[in-house]
Amino acid sequence: MARCEIFAGNWKMYKTRQEALDLVRGILAGISDIGGREVVVFPPSPWALPVSELCRGTKVSVGIQNMYFEQEGAFTGEVSPLMVKDAGCRYVLIGHSERRHVFGETDEAVNKKAAAALKNGIEPMICVGELLDEREKGNTNDVLKRQVEKALAGVTAEQMKKVVVAYEPVWAIGTGKVATPETADEAHDFIRRVVKDLYGAGTADALPILYGGSVKPDNIAGLHAKENIDGVLVGGASLKAESFLNIICVK
Repeated sequence: MARCEIFAGNWKMYKTRQEALDLVRGILAGISDIGGREVVVFPPSPWALPVSELCRGTKVSVGIQNMYFEQEGAFTGEVSPLMVKDAGCRYVLIGHSERRHVFGETDEAVNKKAAAALKNGIEPMICVGELLDEREKGNTNDVLKRQVEKALAGVTAEQMKKVVVAYEPVWAIGTGKVATPETADEAHDFIRRVVKDLYGAGTADALPILYGGSVKPDNIAGLHAKENIDGVLVGGASLKAESFLNIICVK
């Protein structure tokens, strides 16, 4: 079945306020006929509100890179679902590899954040992926199965209509390495089969699964051509309007 294609840019800890707004203006100026594709940007949290205001009524949606699972409280340095909504964000990145492996975020925390997002009308983009050591030991599918099942624990089939999954092999993030289109498609197919076992074929077939990991204009065509790859989560190449537009507008 035809699934929604999503092209998302994760700006990580880059861009001043003015740089963020200039980048959005460049993206908006270059978007023309993208059909039913959806474009999402994930600015650093201090710029979520001004970026959301600039994107209101356009073809670009806005998300936040991380969120805590409590509504409010004494959690210094965290951002609540209510704040995310108030900043005009539609999406939240959950379980990005840097959150898992730099900040020690667990599968249980990922699940709590996904539940909190859905409860508050925010669409979670849940990231999963294996380390190089795990791939070399042949454990990729075991890792993906565990991460997907734990992230989605308690999520209903109805709520799954608002969920996006992003496969990002950790060994390909920020390294310049990229999974071959065939390798990525195999992982996406496996994730879809895990979701099928949990929710049935209809939910699995409708689930957008994005690829993330050193996506660039010169490798997007091969990835985009694969049946199970429904878009991309772009890091460094989303920090310049021209390169991000070249990815968004792939034929």
